[in-house]
Amino acid sequence: MSASSSLPPFPPFNLETATLKVRAGENGWNSRTPEKVALAYTVDSRWRNRAEFIAGREQIVAFLHRKWERELEYRLIKELWAFTGDRIAVRFAYEWHDDSGHWFRSFGNENWQFDENGLMAVRHASINDVPIQESDRKFFWPQGPRPEDHPGLSSFGF
Repeated sequence: MSASSSLPPFPPFNLETATLKVRAGENGWNSRTPEKVALAYTVDSRWRNRAEFIAGREQIVAFLHRKWERELEYRLIKELWAFTGDRIAVRFAYEWHDDSGHWFRSFGNENWQFDENGLMAVRHASINDVPIQESDRKFFWPQGPRPEDHPGLSSFGF
């Protein structure tokens, strides 16, 4: 995908296209393939992820490599919260464990802004980690996209 690439659906979003964009984002992150995930963002995309500020695809790829080296067996569910024009707000939860076997469920919100080609130009993420027992896990599926019949975020009461 080059700098002039496009990734439908395109803004302005409606309920259907915003929902599709959120699920596509979830599927991409669940691939845990930084180079693939970065292609959904503009070459000069700007992020705030927790307390880290990231600019451009190269930094996105480096960030995601660090993230998934630390957050093992990562499973993510995103849910549309709101949308308007070229912006989408999502809430999400993901489960993972560290290299010592300690499990966490991370909860957060993201605000996204897209360019006219459907690539994300701005991403702001606020995230909180909650330690859990392995027996408290809720997200079970093989690495990759969440199966279509797997419950969504609201199904868990999160």
